[in-house]
Amino acid sequence: MTGASGAVRVVVVWVPDFPVLACGERDGTPVAVVHRGAVVACSPSARAAGVRRRMRLRTAQARCPALRIVERDLAAEVRMFEQVVRHVETEVTPRLEVIRPGLIAAPARGAARYWGGERRLSVRLAEAVAERELPARVGIADSTFTAALAARRDGGVIVPAGGDTAFLAPYPVGVLGVPRLAELLKRLGIRTVGDFARLPAGRVAERLGPEGVAAHRVARGESARPVSVRAAARDHTVRRLFETAEEQLDAVVFVAVALADELHARLAAAGVVCGRIEAEAETADGRTLTRIFRHEGRLSSRAVAERVRGVLTAWSEAGLLDAGGGEPGIRRLVLRPDGITPDTGSQGAFDGERDTPVEVERAAARVQAVLGHRAVTRIIEAGGRGPGDRIRLVPVGDVPEDDGAANGPWPGRLPAPHPAAVYPVRRPARLTGSDGAPVGVAGRLELSAEPAVLSVHGRRPAGVNGWAGPWPVLERWWARDGGRRIARMQVTTDDGHAWLLLVDRSEWWVEAHYG
Repeated sequence: MTGASGAVRVVVVWVPDFPVLACGERDGTPVAVVHRGAVVACSPSARAAGVRRRMRLRTAQARCPALRIVERDLAAEVRMFEQVVRHVETEVTPRLEVIRPGLIAAPARGAARYWGGERRLSVRLAEAVAERELPARVGIADSTFTAALAARRDGGVIVPAGGDTAFLAPYPVGVLGVPRLAELLKRLGIRTVGDFARLPAGRVAERLGPEGVAAHRVARGESARPVSVRAAARDHTVRRLFETAEEQLDAVVFVAVALADELHARLAAAGVVCGRIEAEAETADGRTLTRIFRHEGRLSSRAVAERVRGVLTAWSEAGLLDAGGGEPGIRRLVLRPDGITPDTGSQGAFDGERDTPVEVERAAARVQAVLGHRAVTRIIEAGGRGPGDRIRLVPVGDVPEDDGAANGPWPGRLPAPHPAAVYPVRRPARLTGSDGAPVGVAGRLELSAEPAVLSVHGRRPAGVNGWAGPWPVLERWWARDGGRRIARMQVTTDDGHAWLLLVDRSEWWVEAHYG
């Protein structure tokens, strides 16, 4: 929401180079924190030598030979930052949201009224973080995305209510965090967020799909996705109650991993993603500890479990899990998703894997932008008995409608192995016996003669050396005009091919090829 009167104000606190600070490096030595061979964060001295985030490790070492390399320890970052979060919660404003270690967000309106204005709130937040001997910058705006950028400005910036669009306009489109979209926009001559925001929303939806729509909303200073009322009506919370209070942290973390997997499975089954996850631990003495993580569908179940592990460890080290003086341990662990929105399908382009290669998504977006949204499709399983009935093509980026047909019993459906190629239009064929007469199928599924020769339209006749079937298919027998009675056979020929044949009204057809 934008507009001065009804704006939802958000405050973001950013600790610069927190991964570097978390590894204990503060003496000016050039340091780079790396993960999977790429730089995650670097110290100011390393940056001065030319090292940048997302730079490959070899390139960073070439630019700064004295660079000290530290492998990222996310759990340690979570534990260290949890102390900062609890301090800010206690001293300044409750109900914080951890975007990642070093970056937190919170509603600004109530806290600003309490502290006497947004300027005083930002000063108090920076002071609270400094009391934990860490630097901090504070940004306030109408959206979390804009506030995070505002926090990165020198000294932090307070963007006036309704001013997000103007604030974001000069930034390059790459700041939107969608690399393939940014590359496409640059090819179209759209280089700044302001240029992108001025595009008509309808044309963006038509040409750039759900991902483009979400980015366009961000560029206009709105939330990436509206909250789905339909999805919010369902509760996807997962919880585990321990029969006896669990004191061993490893056992609780093990349960947290299982809960994170269960939560992701529930969200995926419902076709939704969540913007935040609230981890709640109920202690044996009746207290409840909570922490909120920003999710946005980008965290794997393992990443969620790692964050829960870090918070539990921090609570344990701070003595919060047995602070009541009563029975120690955790009685219940809950993961509660929040900010439910429809899944855009961007994480399952072609093969249904959770992590789709970026190159595939980028290539699909390019083709769709040029040839239209339906130019690139993916295959999903549908209900049906024949091989052509059991697949459906859905444009990449669209969420398929789940009508439940794929899980139906479908008696008489073709058994495995499934054919490698299914012809959209069946090909004429002729199946004959040794006497040259066509092979027929009787009502009791008896062949009139053993198949000897198969002639497929456009190919040379080949001798039949094996077959299976026929299998009957009787569909819509109650319909006067829509009924169908056919039979299928699998046939192998002596030229090394295998075919799926279909006989309909005494005529043979090739429906698919097994390769």
